[in-house]
Amino acid sequence: MIDNPRILLIYTGGTIGMVKDYNTGALKAFNFDKLLKNIPELRLLDCDITTASFDTPIDSSNMNPDYWTQLCEIIEKGYNDFQGFVVLHGSDTMSYTGSALSFMLENLGKPVIFTGSQLPIGDLRTDAKENLITAVQLAALSKRGKPLIQEVCLYFEYKLYRANRTTKVSAEHFEAFDSPNYPPLVTSGVHLAINEEALLRPGRRPFKVHKNLIRDILVLKMHPGIPERMVCAMLEIPNVRGVLLETYGSGNTTTKPWFIESIKKTIKKGIPVINITQCISGSVQMGNYETSVALKKAGVIGGRDMTTEAALAKMMYLLGQQLGPKVFKSVFETSLRGELS
Repeated sequence: MIDNPRILLIYTGGTIGMVKDYNTGALKAFNFDKLLKNIPELRLLDCDITTASFDTPIDSSNMNPDYWTQLCEIIEKGYNDFQGFVVLHGSDTMSYTGSALSFMLENLGKPVIFTGSQLPIGDLRTDAKENLITAVQLAALSKRGKPLIQEVCLYFEYKLYRANRTTKVSAEHFEAFDSPNYPPLVTSGVHLAINEEALLRPGRRPFKVHKNLIRDILVLKMHPGIPERMVCAMLEIPNVRGVLLETYGSGNTTTKPWFIESIKKTIKKGIPVINITQCISGSVQMGNYETSVALKKAGVIGGRDMTTEAALAKMMYLLGQQLGPKVFKSVFETSLRGELS
C-alpha cells in the first residue's frame, strides 16, 4: 500500500484565513486546526494535510524579509517530511514573497505553492475554497515517484503560475494575478491541463536555503518631468546598495545629461543599477533606441523580461552573496529559477 502524500499547509495571514461571525458581521481569523471540519472537501483528496501557522498571522501589507526567512525555516524544517507545501498568503504582496522564496530555496525538489483569495473563506461567494483545494491537489501530484512540480508557484483562479513570473493585476476581480511573459504551468478545468514543458527541472544538487537578503534597494520609477533634485537626492541616500530603474517601453529613459551623469556616478560607487520595464509585458532591450544606448554605455544591467517583484527579490538575494560587479552582472542576467526568458 502506497502512503498518501503528506502536504504541509502554512498560514501566514490574509483574506483567505478569515471567516464571518454571523452574529456580529465581523471577520475573524480562521482556526486552521479545524481545517477539515470547516472544509470537508479536503477529505476527498488523496493526501494527508498537516497545518502550521505564523504565531501571529499578518496582513500581507506588513510582509518583509524577516517573515520570508521565517517561512523558509518552516519549509526547511519540514522538507524531508512532506512532499509539498501550500502557503496561504494575502494577495497584495504574494508575488513579492513567491519571487523571494524562489531565490531563497535553491535546488528545490518539491512544490511550494502560494494561494489566497479575494473573498474570505467564510463568504458565500468566496474563491478561497477552490483556490485552496486545487493548490493542495497540485502540491500532491507526482510522477514516477517524485513530485511533479519542483518549484515555487502561485495558484489563483484556475491557473498555476511560476511565482517569480507573476504580478497582481486586479484588486477587484477573482483573476487577480497574471504571468505576462510566461505561460501557465497548469490550467484547472474539468481536468488539470499540465504544461510539463514549462515546468522547471532543477538539478540534483542538495537543497539549500539562503537567508542573507540585502534590503537597501531603491526602486526608482521614471515619469515625464521627474525633477533632477529628487532623482539626485534619492540616489545619494546613504547605504543604498542597489537601484531598480523602472523605465519606459523596452528600457528607455530621458537622455538629459544630468540624469545619465547621476546614473554613472551611482554605478562608479559600486552600486548596481538594473533596468526593468514599467510595461506589464515585454522585455528591456537596451540599445534598441537612442534613449537607452546611454544607459547601456554607463553600465546599467538589463533586467530583460523580469517583473519588478522578481528583479527586487533577485537583487536582494545576489547582493547577499557578496559578488564582485562583473560576476553580479553576469549572474543577474542569467536565469537562475526560470525568472527570465
